[in-house]
Amino acid sequence: MGERAGAPSAPPLVLATDTDSQLIAPSRAYHVGRDPTSEIVLDDPRVSWHHAVLRADDGHWLLEDVGSTNGTFAEGHRVRQWGVEPGSTVRFGNPTDGPSASFSSLPEPTVYERPSLVAPEASGIFREPTRVRPLPARTIRIGRADDNDLVLDDLVVSRHHAELRVLPDGRYEIADLASHNGTFLNGSPVTAAPVGPADIIGIGHSAFCLQGGELVEYADTGSVSLNVQGLTVRVGKEQRVLLDNVSFPVGEKTLVAVAGPSGAGKSTLLNALTGLRPADDGSVLYDGRDLYRDYAELRQRIGLVPQDDILHTQLTVRRALRYAAELRFPGDTAKAEREARVTEVIHELGLDQRADQVISSLSGGQRKRVSVALELLTKPSLLFLDEPTSGLDPGMDRSVMQMLRGLADDGRTVVVVTHSVLSLDVCDRLLVLAPGGRTAYYGPPEEALAFFGFDEWPQAFEAFEGDDDRAWASRFRESSRYGEYIASAVDRPAPPAAAAQAYAPPPKPQSWRSQLSTLVRRYSSVLAADRMFLIIMVALPFIVGAMCRAMAGSRLTSENALNCLLTLCIGGVLTGSANAVREVIKETAIYRRERVVGLSRSAYLVSKIVVLGVVTVVQAAVLTTVGLLGVDLNVAVSSGLYFDPLIEITLAVALLSFTAMMLGLLISALVSREEATMPMLVLLSVVQIVFSGAMLKLHGVPGLEQFAWLVPSRWGLGAMAATIDLHRILPTNLTADPLFRHTSSVWLTCMGMLVVLSLALAVAISLLLRRHEPAIMRK
Repeated sequence: MGERAGAPSAPPLVLATDTDSQLIAPSRAYHVGRDPTSEIVLDDPRVSWHHAVLRADDGHWLLEDVGSTNGTFAEGHRVRQWGVEPGSTVRFGNPTDGPSASFSSLPEPTVYERPSLVAPEASGIFREPTRVRPLPARTIRIGRADDNDLVLDDLVVSRHHAELRVLPDGRYEIADLASHNGTFLNGSPVTAAPVGPADIIGIGHSAFCLQGGELVEYADTGSVSLNVQGLTVRVGKEQRVLLDNVSFPVGEKTLVAVAGPSGAGKSTLLNALTGLRPADDGSVLYDGRDLYRDYAELRQRIGLVPQDDILHTQLTVRRALRYAAELRFPGDTAKAEREARVTEVIHELGLDQRADQVISSLSGGQRKRVSVALELLTKPSLLFLDEPTSGLDPGMDRSVMQMLRGLADDGRTVVVVTHSVLSLDVCDRLLVLAPGGRTAYYGPPEEALAFFGFDEWPQAFEAFEGDDDRAWASRFRESSRYGEYIASAVDRPAPPAAAAQAYAPPPKPQSWRSQLSTLVRRYSSVLAADRMFLIIMVALPFIVGAMCRAMAGSRLTSENALNCLLTLCIGGVLTGSANAVREVIKETAIYRRERVVGLSRSAYLVSKIVVLGVVTVVQAAVLTTVGLLGVDLNVAVSSGLYFDPLIEITLAVALLSFTAMMLGLLISALVSREEATMPMLVLLSVVQIVFSGAMLKLHGVPGLEQFAWLVPSRWGLGAMAATIDLHRILPTNLTADPLFRHTSSVWLTCMGMLVVLSLALAVAISLLLRRHEPAIMRK
């Protein structure tokens, strides 16, 4: 049940739980429960797996309990349905201390007048025009190719990107030509829209406006300023403040360090500055433009290097950057253009001597340089880094900070979050956050310790922990440094956050098929470079196959038939699941970053399935061939049900291994730590053996039989048993199972169920991948 046609729309709300907050829109329903695929996940044993559903109904929000065990409570009473509105609080599982959800209205959007570009230099948004030309009397085409009327030398611009058209009434219209990175009008993506004199057209790193009979271009060359005003972030039912009214200016070509003790809100600030988790109040102005409001366009100009390496360390530096360039640049970018940019970035970061070296063999500082190089491919104007010197020795720490100093001097604005205080002197400005997310200091790094009254940083951080953090914030706000370094630039009423555009999905630089091609080639290269994986991949099917062959002898008999089939079944399950059980969780940092810059979730998943599927099927074929080639399968007739018996068994083992591989991917997407995959793999293997039908009587046993339908080995063993007519060879009550009958319908049913399970697992994996994405991507 949704909103009726013509009925007023329910307002969007901000929903805050004890651990997170999110924007809820009336266009969809939100499931509440412990299920990780729920839109609102409450990790509490008192909450049911599927507990409640929140949806819009007749212009208001309705929360409906869906038969939970411990109930849903509002105003202290258990409720089945409850209307929620701003100010409502609901508890789940217990009326007093159960997990809660509170609802509040969106902050009013920032009211800005579009800049009058009659005097653009005075607007604070653009600098000197890059190009000025008379407004066209006809349609002009804009793009990267030389045959355009207006050529933009920018690799994020498509070869034929957009057209500026003259309408019959003399007005102008901007039309996107199915470009890869999109055309934007006033920060929002458009297909075709009229353009007035106060509008800003965004294409790649360039902005255009119509001004006094001229088309004026302003190119973003990297020299941009950042103005942070009153950022506040709250979470949980009690609106616990993680970041409290943080303001500071960042000038052009500036290197800013953000420091402070653990829990001071440094990562929260980074997420707010990059738009990954917009602040609840305040704004981030990118050269005068609201980053949250114009996020769809400006996100392309932001580079983010997370603390975890966003690299496939099995590849060489050059090869890793080549694949990244393929994914981030438009699909019509020539190979020579991408190669030239990769070479340019390698030289800029001083990696010429390491370009053909495997990343895993580099030092920590050099690996961080490669991560930065990856982000610099698209020439971002703002570069953010989270703990780039974590785990590095003092020499490497200094080297990385000197590199960032050089990047800022070359024309970028760089913000680095760090625990290290060894090289703060190379920064232009230092922001120190006290516990509670409050500003304790902002200004030149060399003045910070004197301001705090200490000789060493450990003493200052200890003082933060022992004193009232509000006192440090008040002391700084009352100091002359606040007036000198902050008040003059940002001390005015902070507008509330404009969150609407922050949730727009990113454009996809490549088509889905192009992304899939790149991902398949990259993943194949990664696996081929992993020697340990190759050794296991080759050895495992031969070892298990040899065990089966030794067990089978020259002929399947009543003594060995069941054990041989069970060995093939276990071998297929182990090879498939072991191949995949770590393949998602180990790439979480890479996947999260690439999703933000336009990676397709389905293309990523299909690339895993294609590459691992080929490997798994080949392994299954080798396993079965080694195990049964030359063995008399003791089939009742000279041929199998549809094909040669060995071919039928090989197909069954291959499809079973593929389904087990999908189950391994599910586990990898489900767990939050890589260490948890091995215990899960052991549990998975035990379940497969017990519920295969070879150890327990399943047919006719309520509960067990139905559960076994979800176990791939049940159907894999059934298909193999049907081929050789296991009950004829070994006539026991166990082998009298209907799924072991020697009929073509049983064989097709077993094979069909493995296909159905594989498809269901693919859907579940896709849903679970959302858990590894930034909040703005969970749409």
